Amino acid sequence: METPTYKNALIVGAGEGISASLTRLLAREGIRVALAARQIEKLGALCAETGARAFACNATDAGEVERLFGLVEREMGVPDIVVYNASARARGNFVDLVPAEVAQAIAVSAFGGFLVAQQAVKRMLPNKHGAILFTGASASVKGYPQSAPFAMGKFALRGLAQSMARELSPQGIHVAHFVIDGGIRSSVRVEPADRPDSMLDPDGIAQGYWNVLQQPRNAWTWELELRPWVEKF
Repeated sequence: METPTYKNALIVGAGEGISASLTRLLAREGIRVALAARQIEKLGALCAETGARAFACNATDAGEVERLFGLVEREMGVPDIVVYNASARARGNFVDLVPAEVAQAIAVSAFGGFLVAQQAVKRMLPNKHGAILFTGASASVKGYPQSAPFAMGKFALRGLAQSMARELSPQGIHVAHFVIDGGIRSSVRVEPADRPDSMLDPDGIAQGYWNVLQQPRNAWTWELELRPWVEKF
């Protein structure tokens, strides 16, 4: 079985947590990494640590997304791994939700994923090679009270990933969606001492992404759920 090889990665919606852990892992594997976010100042330390390049981009703007891919292609090469990690929330009682805020949350969580994936696919199809990974959440499969906009966006992103996987897998493009079902550990969010490993470790999540990237084409995963032991199925 042949293991896929990759050279260039683009992570959209980069910041701390999952994307930072994935950047470090990919860099250790010799893959060049481009990071995209609305505010790239926060990415300086990560870029210095890993050699990644940062690009400013609003993922909900089609023109900015197209320019992003053009810049990455010219300065680093065509990305053969593209990760969509951006999301947004609008919280509150259903009757109090502001329509404009709901629309923006859905745009970031789902429409931006479409825009980024479309530009990626256009570049991957000629070589029939590449991987597009979408970061989902518990809300991708179950809606929670006072969180309808997040569920709407994440449900839509999951549908996008499933549709793309069925269309593009035969053309050599691995599309995978990750359900991150649980709280993620961070410097300001740690599990209680009496419940060790009750939160997801971003390094562990990144390893799950890498494992999927290493799958041979005859046994591709389209969706992977990652959760700590405390979460109910």
